[in-house]
Amino acid sequence: MRLYSLSVLYKGDPKVHLLKAAYDVSTFNFFQRSSVQEFMTFTSQLITERSALGSRASVKEQEYLCHVYVRSDGLAGVVIADNEYPQRVCFTLLDKVLDEFSRQVSKMDWPTGSPATISYSALDGYLSKYQNPRDADPMTRVQAELDETKIILHNTMESLLERGEKLDDLVSKSEVLGAQSKAFYKTARKQNSCCEIM
Repeated sequence: MRLYSLSVLYKGDPKVHLLKAAYDVSTFNFFQRSSVQEFMTFTSQLITERSALGSRASVKEQEYLCHVYVRSDGLAGVVIADNEYPQRVCFTLLDKVLDEFSRQVSKMDWPTGSPATISYSALDGYLSKYQNPRDADPMTRVQAELDETKIILHNTMESLLERGEKLDDLVSKSEVLGAQSKAFYKTARKQNSCCEIM
């Protein structure tokens, strides 16, 4: 599971423009990183442009998922992640980032802002914190713990059933042995009774 890009954009009347972004392209070839980053910026702008105000969407592109949230005031966020990354965590992150951004950056700066003029530095921190959704999101952590508990319980039940089957085998063998022992005892008693000395 991996996050590659976290962007804040503004969807104005003429076009969408990038306000601030953070990227993690460390898994890509060194010589491809700038091209990959440009492509992520282009994709983020395109998805935001084609999304309606007040909407959320997830768009699949090859092995990546682009999650977009466009608020009704035109402020938008885009997360680009791999297919395994939980969608709910992406939208939780976008909610948190857009709320914080709107509190820290004046709404007057959104239409004319650019990454160079907007002073908001939290995106890199969020991008690194949310790389592991289990650490960053309490719900994901609880779900993972429940899954682990379920696996342990399932394994315990399997071992109990195996033990139960083995016990059943032992009980049935002991019943057979018990019947054989009783038969041996009766036979031995008969043998001994005919040989008594008077």
